[in-house]
Amino acid sequence: MRQPDDFDAFYKDARERLLVQTYALTGDLAASRRAVREAFVVAWHHWRKLSRHEHPEDQVRPHAWRLAQRKHTARVWHREKDIAPETRAILDALGRLSMTQRRVLVLTQLASVSMGQMAREAGLPLERAEQELQTAATSVAVALDTQPSQLPLVFEQLGASIAGRGRWPRPSIVRRSGAARRRAHTVAGVLGTVGLVVASGSLVSDATGVRPSLAEAGPSRSATPGTTGSPGSPGGSTPTVVELPSSTLLGTSDLEDAYPSRRWTSIRTGDNSTGNGLVVPCQQERYADPRGRAILVRDLQGTARSGSATPASVTQLTEASGSTRAAQRTFRTMSAWVAGCTDPRVQLIATRTPVSVADEAIEFVLRRWDSPVTTYVVGVARTGGYTTTTAVRLPGSTAPPRTAGAALLGTATDRLCALPSGGACAPDSPQVTNRTPLPTGKRPALLSEVDLPPVRGVRAPWVGTPPSAPTTNDAATACDDTSFATRFRGARITRAATRTFVVPEADLPKEFGLTETVGALPAAQAGALAARVRSRLATCSDRELNTDVTQLASRDGAGTSLRAWRLDVQLPGKRSVVFYMAFVRSRTAVAQVGFVPGPKADLPEGAFVELAERAQQRLSQLPAPS
Repeated sequence: MRQPDDFDAFYKDARERLLVQTYALTGDLAASRRAVREAFVVAWHHWRKLSRHEHPEDQVRPHAWRLAQRKHTARVWHREKDIAPETRAILDALGRLSMTQRRVLVLTQLASVSMGQMAREAGLPLERAEQELQTAATSVAVALDTQPSQLPLVFEQLGASIAGRGRWPRPSIVRRSGAARRRAHTVAGVLGTVGLVVASGSLVSDATGVRPSLAEAGPSRSATPGTTGSPGSPGGSTPTVVELPSSTLLGTSDLEDAYPSRRWTSIRTGDNSTGNGLVVPCQQERYADPRGRAILVRDLQGTARSGSATPASVTQLTEASGSTRAAQRTFRTMSAWVAGCTDPRVQLIATRTPVSVADEAIEFVLRRWDSPVTTYVVGVARTGGYTTTTAVRLPGSTAPPRTAGAALLGTATDRLCALPSGGACAPDSPQVTNRTPLPTGKRPALLSEVDLPPVRGVRAPWVGTPPSAPTTNDAATACDDTSFATRFRGARITRAATRTFVVPEADLPKEFGLTETVGALPAAQAGALAARVRSRLATCSDRELNTDVTQLASRDGAGTSLRAWRLDVQLPGKRSVVFYMAFVRSRTAVAQVGFVPGPKADLPEGAFVELAERAQQRLSQLPAPS
C-alpha cells in the first residue's frame, strides 16, 4: 500500500515551505519551483521508506536544495527583474553571504531545525556552524538596517512575496511521475543485471536528418520501455538529463473527458522514426528540434457513440530538448509551421491563447476543405524543456467546443511539468482568449493562402503571386480608383506591396481572382484616405448608373476602420460583373482587398467580410511609414 492520501497531504503541506527555502538559498524562483517539484516526484518513488520517518520533510529538503543549487548554476545569483524593491533588498543581502552562511541561516529561519541538526545538514562542527550563523544573521541585519531578532519577519516577507505565484501540479500528477520513475529504475536495474549495454557516441539517422537518440551527446544511459532521454545540451542553459516516459502522453480517459461524445482507443505509441514523420497537421519536418534528446508520439481514435461512421482522431507529439532555450526554439518552430500552414486547401479559422497553460502556449483552429471536410484543433505548449503538440481531428465543419482543446493541452502540460526540466503547469479548467494570427511569410502584413476561404464549386487550392510593388492597384474599383503609387494629401504611401491569388488548377475565367494592396502613411492621411474611399463608394451609384453598391460591413474603432461592399456592374448585352471590395485601416496602415468571382465560383456567404477582418489583423504587422 503506497498511502497516496498521506503523501498528498504531505505534498500540499510542505511544498510552499520548501519553495521559500530554495528561493532564499538560490534567488532563482523558477529553478526553485522545478527543484521542489522534482524532489516530490522522487519522494513518491521512495514513499514506502520516507513515510516511516516522523518528519519526512527532513529527508526531502536536502534533495530539493541540491536540485535548486544545480539548476541555477547558469548564474551566480539569479533574480527576476520584476520583483518588488523590498524583496530585491532581501535577496541582495542574502546574495552577499557565502553558500554555507545562507544554508545555516535558512535552516534556522525557515526550516525550524535544532542547532545540532542545522550543523549536521550544513556539514560543520557545531561551534563552527554557530559562528557562521551569527556572521550571516549580523550581515543580513546590517544590510537591511534591522535587528537580528527581526529576521523572522524578514523571511516571512520573502515568503509572502512569492505566495500564490505559479501553479503546482496536482498530487496525482506528481505520483504518476514518481510511479513512472520507479518503473524506469526497476527496468533499468533488470537490464543491468543481464548485462545489457547501450552503445554510446553514435548517431541514429534517417532520410530526413539526425534522429534524437540516447547517444547524441554526453554519456549515454540505459533506455527503458516507454522512456527515452539523454544528458547533454546543444547550448543555452545548463544541460539536463531528460526522461520522457510514455505515461506522460494522453490516454483514452483524457480524451473522454475532453470529447465525451466519442469512445476513444489508443492506436500506437512510438518515437516517430517510421514513415515520413509528419504526424500532425502542417508539420514540415520530422523533428521541430533535430538536436532534441527525446521524442514520443501517440495516436488515438474516437468513434461517435451515436454510431456515426466517420471517426475522429488525436495525435500528440512531445519533444524533449536539451535546454530551455532549445525548447523555446522548438515551440516557435512548431507554432510557425501551423500558423503558416502550407498544406493545400487548409484555412486558418482562429488563433487563440490558452490562458495560464505552461510557460507558453498557443492554439490554432484550422479547416481542411477537401472532401470529407475536417476541422483541426492544434495546440502547442512548452513547459520547461518539453514541447508538446496536440492535434484533434474532427469530421465536418462544425466548430468544436471552445475550451475542449485547451483542456486537452492543459492535461498534456500537467503530465510534463512535474518531470525533471519541467516548467509551469496548467489550471484545472483553462480558458482561451482570441489573439491575432502569428506573422507568416516574407510580408506578414499581407494575406496568405492559409487565410483564404474555399471557393464554392472549386476543389483546387489557392496560389498567391510573390509580393511586389503596386504600380497598379487591381484591388481598386472604378468607383474609388485608389492608387498606392502616388501621393495622397502631400504624403507618400510607403511600404506598399500587392499580391494576387488565383486558382490555376481550375478552369475559371481570367478575370477571377483576389488581390490585396497595402501601404503605410501618416495617421491623419491614413484616416483621410479611408474616409475618401467610403465617400466615393457611397455616391458611386449616383455617378455610375450601371453600378449598384451594397455595403456588407461597417466597423470603426480607435485608429481602425473596416468597410466592405459588393458591386454589381451591368454591362452591354445583358451581361453583369460582380466585384467585392474592402478597405481597412489599422492606425498608419491601410489595405484594399478586391475579389472577382466566377459564374459558378464564389465565396461562401459572409466569407469575404471575414477575410477583410483577417486582412485587418495582418495589417497590424506593417511598420509605420518610413
